[in-house]
Amino acid sequence: MSRAVDVKAELTQSLKYLHLPTIRQCYEEVARQAERESLSYERYLHELVQRECEDRQENRITKMLRKSQLPLEKSLEAFDSKRLPPKAARQMRSLLDGSFLQRTDNILVFGNPGSGKTHLLQAVGQELVRRGHRMLFITCEMLVQELLIAKRDLKLSRLIKKYSRYEGMIIDDLGYIRQTREEMEVVFTLLAERYERGSVLLTSNLPFSKWEGIFKDPMTGHPVPQRQHPRGQTTYRAGVRSPQERPRRRS
Repeated sequence: MSRAVDVKAELTQSLKYLHLPTIRQCYEEVARQAERESLSYERYLHELVQRECEDRQENRITKMLRKSQLPLEKSLEAFDSKRLPPKAARQMRSLLDGSFLQRTDNILVFGNPGSGKTHLLQAVGQELVRRGHRMLFITCEMLVQELLIAKRDLKLSRLIKKYSRYEGMIIDDLGYIRQTREEMEVVFTLLAERYERGSVLLTSNLPFSKWEGIFKDPMTGHPVPQRQHPRGQTTYRAGVRSPQERPRRRS
């Protein structure tokens, strides 16, 4: 009896040492199941390993969602897809497999305030995280503040390197950048560094044709639109209707 207790204690300690918490918690339960169902040793081991892998994947996704800063309530299920024009709806569905991240394509979503464009990208971002992609959501106002502080502290390169760990950056409300040349320059630096290295997903109240009003300085304003849709790279432009803009049904 004491030997059985010793084996259990040693096994528990070994599983703890090997960082296998799920197996440590469930191996006895699964052993009883294996006895009842006459499972082979391989099936028993397979069941344990599967449970460990599933829990690790779930924990990994939970951690990635937390780091992404995406609000979990803004899910795809909570998004009113009727807001999207048919073409934009097709584009949204095509984004969910994450292939655009591998091509480092950029996504531009335009729409009036309250049209749901932010919710749309937040929902897409969540789905991509659940598929194992590293995503980051940040408002343009917060992004500018972080970049300016990093520049002041001579840590801009370090911050941009931190952002480079994310396959996709969702930057909300690009039209915010209308204040100073310094703001425009730090955002341009970030976009230039991510060129062909990572995708940028942008929302804006302004159509692409009016972005010169955001990047006013000709030394920084001209290259940004060019770099956002370079040769050989696709840029999606999806318009989103507000509820007031929905087409009326004919009676």
